[in-house]
This record gives sequence, C-alpha cells and structure tokens, in this order.
Amino acid sequence: MSGKKPEEEKKEQIENKELENKDLQEEKVKDSQEKKEIPFELSEQEEIEYLDLKAEDKPEVCEAKEKVEPSAEKEKEEMISKLSEELEAKEKEIAQLKSQVEELKDKFLRSLAELDNVRKRVEKEKEEYYQYALSDLLREILPIIDNFERALKTPEEETDGKTFKEGVELIYRMLLNLLRKYGVTPIELQDKKFDPTIHHALASEESDEVSEPEIKEELQKGYLIHNRLLRPTMVKVIIPKKN
Repeated sequence: MSGKKPEEEKKEQIENKELENKDLQEEKVKDSQEKKEIPFELSEQEEIEYLDLKAEDKPEVCEAKEKVEPSAEKEKEEMISKLSEELEAKEKEIAQLKSQVEELKDKFLRSLAELDNVRKRVEKEKEEYYQYALSDLLREILPIIDNFERALKTPEEETDGKTFKEGVELIYRMLLNLLRKYGVTPIELQDKKFDPTIHHALASEESDEVSEPEIKEELQKGYLIHNRLLRPTMVKVIIPKKN
C-alpha cells in the first residue's frame, strides 16, 4: 500500500486518464493527416489488370454497335430499294404519258390538216357552184333565144303582124313554162287592194272615190320564187284625197 491518500490517488488516476485521452486524440489527428497526404497510387500489376478489364468491356460495346449498325444499314438499303422502285415506276409512267401526248399531238395535227383540206375543198366547190349553178336554167333558156333569133331573121315580106304576134306569144309561153319549172310564178292582181309586201308604188293619184290606197294600174309584173318574193309588182296607186 502506498502512503498516498485515497483522494490523491483518485485525482492522479483522473489526470493520467486525461493524458492518455489527449495522446490518443493526437495520434488520431496525426494518422488522419498522414492519410490525406498519401496519394492514391496503383501498382503496375493493378494498372494492367484495370486496363484488361476495360478492354474486356469494349468488345461488348462494339458488339452492341455492330448489332445496331446492321439493322440501320438494312433499313437504309430497303428504303433506297423502295425509292428506286418508285422512281422507276414514275419514270415508266412519265414515258407512257409522253408517248400518249405525242400520239394525241400527231392525231391533232393530222385532223387539223384534214380540216384545212376540207375547208379548201368546200370553198372551191362553193365557188364552182356559184359559177355553174344556173347552168341547167341557162341551158333551157337557149332554145327560147334560138326562137327569138329565127323570128328576127324572118323576112318582113314573108310575115304579117298576126303571124309575128303569134310567134312572140309562143316564145313568151315557153319562157313562162320554164320559169314555172324552177318555181318562179308571176304575181296576179286578184283585187285592187294595195299590199306593200308585194307591191311597189311608182306613182300615186288622189281621189275622193277611195277611202284607202287602191291599185289603179299594173306597170310591171312581179314574181315569186317558191312563195318568196323575187321581185315586187310595180303599180300606180290611188290614195284618198286630203282635206
């Protein structure tokens, strides 16, 4: 047993414990500082192992890329093939349309040329028709002219007034018959009523005996062709006297 008192021994134990705690704290601080100062270093073997692991991971990525790239490439080729087919179809369609256009153009030009030939032919026929349309009529008038010529060549001593008149009347009837054959008929005065649609007044005379215009005398005969006016009748008209 020491000669110290219990109180002093207790105090000394407390102080020793505090010193031990302080020393421990200082060692912890020192260890932490040493750890901070030591850099992270890999050994050569660890670095080689790390690189090998990294190299092993790359083929997986490449394989994934290779898997993705063929799929995209295939889709691209299919798209190109589809577009090529569509382009070829469009080119064929354009070629067909061009061929149809050329065919229609050729037909149009042929039709246009044919139409122009028809127009020229019709104009020529029309011109010839106007030139020779009266050929039949004139051919039938020629015998009447022949009769006039024979009558005029007859010596005066061989004819008398009666015979000459009969000859002229015969030629006149021949001419009227020819006109009737072609639809030409004389306008007959059935009454004395003046009709401005078929009569033409060359002279007029006032009179108290009439209340409306009347025909007094026929000056020149009028004619109809197929019921259409060819020439109006020239007449002298009596009109009511003005007050």
